[in-house]
Amino acid sequence: MALILLVLVGCGSSTPPAEEPKTETQAEAATDTKTEAADAPKAEEEPKGIPEACVGDDKAACVMPKGFVKRLCNGVYPELALFLFQKGSPWRRAYVSAKEVAPFNGLGGPSAEEKLTLDEELLVLSQMKANTGGMQVSGATGSVDVLRWDGTCATLSTEEVRFQAPSKPKHAVIPWRILEDATQEALKQNEALGKVAIERKKECKGATMGAVSAKCEKADKALNDLVVDAVRTGTTVPKPAKVP
Repeated sequence: MALILLVLVGCGSSTPPAEEPKTETQAEAATDTKTEAADAPKAEEEPKGIPEACVGDDKAACVMPKGFVKRLCNGVYPELALFLFQKGSPWRRAYVSAKEVAPFNGLGGPSAEEKLTLDEELLVLSQMKANTGGMQVSGATGSVDVLRWDGTCATLSTEEVRFQAPSKPKHAVIPWRILEDATQEALKQNEALGKVAIERKKECKGATMGAVSAKCEKADKALNDLVVDAVRTGTTVPKPAKVP
């Protein structure tokens, strides 16, 4: 009989104690926690499309969203460059301060064949400070990713650019013949530009590659200069159909 009682006691001790019922306050707290988790805002995704304002804490630097910069610099977007360079746009201008710089695209996309030269105007896309681990290192420099007037990107050291405009800023060669029709038509609303566009078409006779006449080269350069002048002085450029 004693053995049976011991067995029963042993079995009973392995049974977990019954869970105490939650109080009303505990139940409300659990419900509130679930509600807060459900209502918590998800991490904001970067909006697609063409940015309209600077991002980041340093507004003076006026950089563009990282995702947009990466997509932009993975291709070539001449129409978009003209749109972003428009008069009154918020983007920060920079100017080449070195005599000549190789057109290296540090974001992995294509580069132009044309080198960057002294006083070429650029748009700042992003900036990166030199990582010195908090130490002051003589000669340490950061880098800046920029957009050129031809729609290509380039990466320069901060020592190779300045932010004070020269008296006569230069520009990369704009590929007029491949610009979207809507962009060309908008630019030709500028009377002087429209006349030179007609002259260029006549002199170049649709040439897209190979040797061209001296008159064609002269008309092409004149047209390039007029495009930049028109955009700088307020000619409206439509949003391009092709965007990153």
